[in-house]
Amino acid sequence: MKSTRKPVIAPLHPATTPNPGPPPKPDRMHWVRWLVPVSLIFLSLVPVLAGSVRLTQLAGGAITPENARFFDSPIPVLLHIPTVTVYLLLGSFQFVPSLRRGKRGRTSWHRRAGRILVPTGLLAALSGLWMALFYDLPPHDGPLLLVLRLIFGSAMVVSLVLGFLAVRRHDYVRHSEWMTRAYAIGIAQGTVVVVTIPWVLLIGPVDELTRALLIGASWVISVAVGEYFIHRRALASPWMHHASALPVEPEPEPSL
Repeated sequence: MKSTRKPVIAPLHPATTPNPGPPPKPDRMHWVRWLVPVSLIFLSLVPVLAGSVRLTQLAGGAITPENARFFDSPIPVLLHIPTVTVYLLLGSFQFVPSLRRGKRGRTSWHRRAGRILVPTGLLAALSGLWMALFYDLPPHDGPLLLVLRLIFGSAMVVSLVLGFLAVRRHDYVRHSEWMTRAYAIGIAQGTVVVVTIPWVLLIGPVDELTRALLIGASWVISVAVGEYFIHRRALASPWMHHASALPVEPEPEPSL
């Protein structure tokens, strides 16, 4: 005769019971979410202020050997500085989670800003490449720095194009990854100061080779930080990467 007695399940020992701890306070979470964009805005101030000084010089400053190339061909630099300013400052807010989510039936702020960031980012990168190729090399710049500018400027253009193509096919994970890489390359103009100032204070003035290596290191650091955040997002939500590989049905065209 089978026994109808149910097995007794021993309760978990209090010491082995997981204790998630108290949830983070809403005020602290709000502060943490804005830490990244505030840091990016702080880094953006370096190229933004430098660009403002350059525009002031072009508006009525004296011509010097350092800025003569801008007076000879002002259109590329007049395109580059405003587009870099918009791209860096507006792009910093794309990392705020609350701005990514739009209200039902309304286009999110993230998407509206993205329609501005893609063209401004491309104009900033392409005008930068044009200046690197066709302007005379300024003092303390050499062939190595020129090559680095061409490599990272081209990588920014490719990242923006791939990010745009990804969002067109509704692959939002790949879109986020490529746009993060593009912004990391752009924000490196601010990282240069963070890298260069300690070197100047601790070691001394830079020469042509040292300047190229420090600027190259700034690009590498910015890209590495961007890849870290991409990897962390992938670990936090692996199901999103699985879903991004699935086919997505196209959205129906709106009726007129």
